[in-house]
Amino acid sequence: MAEQSPNWVELPPDVTAAILSRLGAAEVLESAQKVCTTWRRICQDPAMWRTVDMCNLGHFSTSNNYEAMTMHAVDRSSGQLAAISVGFFCTDALLAYISDRSSQLRLLRLVCCDDISDIGWMEAVKKLPLLEELHLYYTSISKEAIGVVGRCCPLLKSLKLNNQGSRRPYIDCDDEALAIAENMPGLHHLQLFGNKITKDGLQAILDNCPHLESLDLRQCFNVNFGGNLGKRCSQQIKNVRRPYDSTEDYEFDTDILDYESFDEDHPTSFSDIDFMSEDDEHYVFSGGSNVSYDEDYAEYCLMIS
Repeated sequence: MAEQSPNWVELPPDVTAAILSRLGAAEVLESAQKVCTTWRRICQDPAMWRTVDMCNLGHFSTSNNYEAMTMHAVDRSSGQLAAISVGFFCTDALLAYISDRSSQLRLLRLVCCDDISDIGWMEAVKKLPLLEELHLYYTSISKEAIGVVGRCCPLLKSLKLNNQGSRRPYIDCDDEALAIAENMPGLHHLQLFGNKITKDGLQAILDNCPHLESLDLRQCFNVNFGGNLGKRCSQQIKNVRRPYDSTEDYEFDTDILDYESFDEDHPTSFSDIDFMSEDDEHYVFSGGSNVSYDEDYAEYCLMIS
C-alpha cells in the first residue's frame, strides 16, 4: 500500500503560520498565499508580517515591482511591523512609507541602498523612536545623519555600518566613528566591517560608549591593536573582532580592494552585481528606481488580489 502524502492544508493554523513565517515576503505574496483559501487567510493575519524580509527576493517576483511589494507587506502588518530588511531598491520615498506606518519598528536592515539622502534618513528616524537595531550594509549614511539617528532613537543598542574592506594607502576617516561616539552612548553592539576608522576614532568610541559588549572591526586596516589600545579593548569589551580576524562567518563577499585593482574612474561605485557571495541564491543590483508609488502600488495590489 502506497504511503499517503500529508495534507498540508489540514495542519493546525498556528503550525501553518509558523511554517509560512519562515518564507520571505516575496515568496508569501507571490506564491504561498495563492495555494489555497486557508493559506491566504493565514497570510492576511497582521501577525504574519511583524518581520518582513525584502532582501531575499528569490525568483518569486513576476512583476519586479519591489517597492510596491514592500509597501503591501508593510500595510499587511497593520502597524505591528517590528523588523524589516530591504534591498537595493530602497529610496527616500520608500523609507518614508515604512517609517510613517511602522512606529513599533525595532530593527531596520538595509543592503546596498545608495538612493537614500540625508534628508530621507533624518525624516524617517524621527518617526522610529523604538528602533533598537540599525544594520546597514554597503549603504551610505553621513555623519550628520548618524547624529540624528543617535538623538532620535535613544533605545538603539546595535549598529552595523559595514562596507568593503580596502588596503588603499592614505585613506582614513573617523567621521562616522566620532559621530557614533558623540551620539550613541547606549550602544551594546557595534560592527564597522571595512571601515576607514583609525586609532583616534576607536579611542573616542571606547571613551563614550561604556556599555559596548561586542565590537567588530574586521577589515578595518587603519587600526593597530598593539599596545595600550588593544589591551583596553580586551579589558573593556567582552567580544572583540580585530582587523585580520577570520571573515568566514560574514554573510557577504569579503574581497578586499587594494590600490592595484581599484578602478580609479569609479572610486565610490560597484559593479552591477554587488557584494554577494557564491552561495547566495539572488543578486543585488546597483542603481535606483524612478517609481510612481501610487500607480505601481495600486497595480500590484490588483495583480495579487
